[in-house]
Amino acid sequence: MFQRIIMKIAVLISGSGRTLKNFIDLAAEGSLAIEIELVVSSNPQAGGLEFAKQAGIASVVLERSEYEGHQAYGKAIFDKCREAGVDMVVMAGFLKLAPVPDDFDGRVVNIHPSLIPSFCGQGMYGNRVHQAVLDYGAKVTGLTVHFVDNEYDAGPIIWQQPVPVFEDDTADTLAARVFEAEKEAYPHVLGLLAAGRVHLDGRRVTIGKKRG
Repeated sequence: MFQRIIMKIAVLISGSGRTLKNFIDLAAEGSLAIEIELVVSSNPQAGGLEFAKQAGIASVVLERSEYEGHQAYGKAIFDKCREAGVDMVVMAGFLKLAPVPDDFDGRVVNIHPSLIPSFCGQGMYGNRVHQAVLDYGAKVTGLTVHFVDNEYDAGPIIWQQPVPVFEDDTADTLAARVFEAEKEAYPHVLGLLAAGRVHLDGRRVTIGKKRG
């Protein structure tokens, strides 16, 4: 009999948690092969903490100000992820730098609301990204799902999806359109990861059949 493989994940958040809520809903209806073992928030006021509570998911708040440097902060986060026994760490609006330890190399992913390498890097998040797109006069933007390394938005790209920019867009309307695409793209990539179909070789990412 076919046994469905469920990927155990930790989700890292800093704000509203709307991406987390999307994951929770899709997993509950059986259309996404994940089990959320832990939610880590950098912000004690993050709305996503309530979504985790409502779903019965363990959560922890780790504030950057409580740690001397990036390395100490990253260690605290990934220690919690090890304790939870997760297969993958999924950043969902997480705004802090948390260096990835060797045992999590290739096991941390993020989504960014533009087509990297455009409109990305430190300080580029949320409506800042979308306003920068509009100010530049770009006609196409989009989203990027990528592996996380130890620089902002610099890891190997797994998936990109274009989103049109309209003449009458504001940062808010553009953000809403990009997020609608994110709601499908990020779960799709998690499904590929769960199925073992995403293969990383240096900076090159290929999607194919499960190996081995």
